Amino acid sequence: MSSAAAPTLSLPGDPPGGRRAARVWGIGVAVYFVAIIFRTSLGVAGLDAAERFDVNASALSTFSILQLLVYAGMQIPVGLMVDRLGTKKVLAIGAVLFTLGQLGFALSPSYGSALASRALLGCGDAMTFISVLRLGARWFPARRGPLIGQVAALFGMAGNLVSTLVIARSLHGLGWTTTFVGSSLAGVVVLVLLLLFLKDHPEGFEPPPTEHAGATYVRKQIAAAWREPGTRLGMWVHFTTQFPAMVFLLLWGMPFLVEDQGLSRGTAGELLTLVVLSNMAVGLVYGQVIARHHAARIPLALGTVGMTALLWASAILHPGDHAPMWLLITLCVVLGACGPASMIGFDFARPANPPERQGTASGIVNMGGFVASMTTLFAVGVLLDATGDNYRIAFASVFVLEALGVVQILRLRLRAAHREREHHVISRVEAVHVPA
Repeated sequence: MSSAAAPTLSLPGDPPGGRRAARVWGIGVAVYFVAIIFRTSLGVAGLDAAERFDVNASALSTFSILQLLVYAGMQIPVGLMVDRLGTKKVLAIGAVLFTLGQLGFALSPSYGSALASRALLGCGDAMTFISVLRLGARWFPARRGPLIGQVAALFGMAGNLVSTLVIARSLHGLGWTTTFVGSSLAGVVVLVLLLLFLKDHPEGFEPPPTEHAGATYVRKQIAAAWREPGTRLGMWVHFTTQFPAMVFLLLWGMPFLVEDQGLSRGTAGELLTLVVLSNMAVGLVYGQVIARHHAARIPLALGTVGMTALLWASAILHPGDHAPMWLLITLCVVLGACGPASMIGFDFARPANPPERQGTASGIVNMGGFVASMTTLFAVGVLLDATGDNYRIAFASVFVLEALGVVQILRLRLRAAHREREHHVISRVEAVHVPA
């Protein structure tokens, strides 16, 4: 086949997209949207949970730590499941688990049963985002990858917005049990939708058959994905960029703003909402920029880390009892860029791995930010108890992980860029020589 015909090629790895793709992918995004509502509902209910279960800061942080520990630990297994079972089956399992987890959390009579429910929720939540990324890769052309990933994350942050606006108000108006039981019904709705209408891929774009040889296959998939510098770089980008906003939104932002900064719950909730709105706006910008200029990936990631560290330090080290409102607003706006910056990590892993390994590679990348978030959530809780609720000391733990991540990004960036150029050349040669 001549190179002139290349633009009209329809390859399994490069589907056409279109309205049907948007509808099918939208169902997957709806599942992720609900999972984020459930995941972040504790962020606005932290003070209520501490009172309900009569626990201190360390025990309260255990809710989020356990949830993230399960989430992070499930990333590689889920990636393998997606590669092997397909998106629909994994998303369905995830929806069942996170719905049961949210319902169990609503009805838990004790701290122990509530912990078990959050672990179950984390297990189901872990199955959503990688599945949505895989679904987008199966239904849209590869060139749409960066924008598709950012839009998926944007809808995820919309779920966070529901938590900060709806769940928070419902807790004070309707109470704990009614709020969490009512929210769990959303999981039932998206489960029905995906069972009825979601498909793994469009007709004619089935992935090539892959032999699965048990433990040998698992080891080969993980080892092959990890050998790619782009996978490792993606993991460290995700590790370094995501966790400050995650820690702030998932648990410690509300207590910090209310207990340390002296704000009312209403004002604190508005600042958390600002983080979410900023995330949604920045996500669209980052997606467009990266889709047009791949060279902007590292500058955007490192620039986000630098600005986050600067504003975080300015807020916690500001002289006086409280930081001024303008500084807290600026901090929340900058924290909104952390989520979009973390999505850049997937754009390093995507071109480094073939389609049949995308789930595994995405799982490795996604594990990065959640390991960092889990570590920091634990460190903040322990330091708060050890220092008598000194947020300056506790929140300073963020800088340690940011420094570690920046060192790894700088170490891997050139190696990953060289390897990506090699993959690009090979892909162009294979496209030209596809048989007629």
